[in-house]
Amino acid sequence: MSNLDVLFITPRSRLEVYQGLSNEYAAIEPPVWSSLIANYLLKRNYNVKILDAEAENLNHDETAEKILKLNPKLAVFMIYGQQPSASTQCMPGGNKTCKKLNELSSNEIKSVVVGTHASALPQQTLEEEPYTYVCQGEGPLTIKNLIDFIDGKISDIKKIPGLWYYDKDKNLSFNPQAKMFEKLDEDLPGQAWKFLDMNKYKAHNWHTFGRLESRNSYASLQTSLGCPFKCTFCCINAPFERNTIRFWSPQHIAKQVRVLVEEYNILNIKIPDEMFVLNPKQVIGVCDEIIKLGYGDKLNFWAYARIDTLEDDEMLRKMQKAGIKWLGLGIESSSKHVRDGVVKGRFDNYDIEGIVKKVRKMGFFVGANYIFGLPDDTLDSMKETLDLSLRINSEWANFYSAMAYPGSQLHIMAKKNSWQLPEDKGGPGWIGYSQHAYECLPLRTEKLKSTEVLDFRDKAFSAYFNDSNYLSMIKSTFGNSTSDHIQKMIAYKINRKHHKEKVNY
Repeated sequence: MSNLDVLFITPRSRLEVYQGLSNEYAAIEPPVWSSLIANYLLKRNYNVKILDAEAENLNHDETAEKILKLNPKLAVFMIYGQQPSASTQCMPGGNKTCKKLNELSSNEIKSVVVGTHASALPQQTLEEEPYTYVCQGEGPLTIKNLIDFIDGKISDIKKIPGLWYYDKDKNLSFNPQAKMFEKLDEDLPGQAWKFLDMNKYKAHNWHTFGRLESRNSYASLQTSLGCPFKCTFCCINAPFERNTIRFWSPQHIAKQVRVLVEEYNILNIKIPDEMFVLNPKQVIGVCDEIIKLGYGDKLNFWAYARIDTLEDDEMLRKMQKAGIKWLGLGIESSSKHVRDGVVKGRFDNYDIEGIVKKVRKMGFFVGANYIFGLPDDTLDSMKETLDLSLRINSEWANFYSAMAYPGSQLHIMAKKNSWQLPEDKGGPGWIGYSQHAYECLPLRTEKLKSTEVLDFRDKAFSAYFNDSNYLSMIKSTFGNSTSDHIQKMIAYKINRKHHKEKVNY
């Protein structure tokens, strides 16, 4: 039997998820959860490796062949997207790779799938996907115990927490979820960077505006898990037992930053936490520890925040001094009525523009996030959101169509209202949840069809990045090379299925 206990696999999904944008404009993200759990197992003397097909540019067949050659006791398919909640659209890539692996190995290599989607729909995943097992939950305890079961150290499969499986009589069975880790410094002591070729990862293009040549100096560093909010469109907490947030200590985070800078020469760092700018005491503590490292202006962090978490100016000044240069702000909609309908808004339009103006005046760059097609949206309310984005004129803007991700309240609502979802009969399947995919199928609204929402989103993207005020601001802020890069980006047109083929949505 192989001496490799666990192989963590990131299947290839970029081309299907991003189309041609995957070549130059999308990021290549280090697999955060793979590196966290790999380190957890490494500290307990398990033999582990990570295979990142995205970073190694392997297709599905090549990935399966490499898994077969490594011959692990357990192949762990980690299905996560570039955003914390965007796991669903990566499911087809995992499916193709695992099917090929099953064919090549005659089903001898055991597999388990881990991720937000699998945790949200464990039974459906076990019934429909090619994996031997499904993990519901964070994963470390499930994987550790599953390896011990395969090795014969555990005799009863019912002792593996969070596992969905077929028992010896071919009946679908599952075990209660594992308890969440509470002491992150001890339980998940950092990411296993040594298993990754850090030269193969690439920052989002906007993260390095003004110094695009530095994109390959990039890492993604987790500083907390979970989120206390309950936004209707979000499924981030599907793997966790409750809506809460748990932090690594500021000292632990600073140690990780030191390793990234001094051992891997990483300058651009994404903090992928669903909500980094939340607890001022924690944020200030993290920033103080990073400031002590003495890296000055070398670092270029970005992190998520909300409009209503940016009132503490002392915290903001510390963030700047620590090298946090970009804020990803969830504005979502211009309409308070639309925001309130998805349990998001507690701020009016005046606050939105005023707070964005304040943080930009302090020197932060802003990546503003907008959503079109929330349940109460109309063409008029979406136009108001676009107008708001043009007035704000932030350094970057993400325009999303609302997606009823499995594990979110929107998914439950769409099912209740019999609104078509990508996985329904006649739909494109899980890839339909990708914003940039050819087969993209967003949520309809009370007033609008899915295709109307998607067309508005695509026109909004073009209107924003072609706007003369925006391009002028970019040129004066970041220089001609960044302005040229953006104009090259907007020249690429995403193909949409409903423009090429007859669809029933």
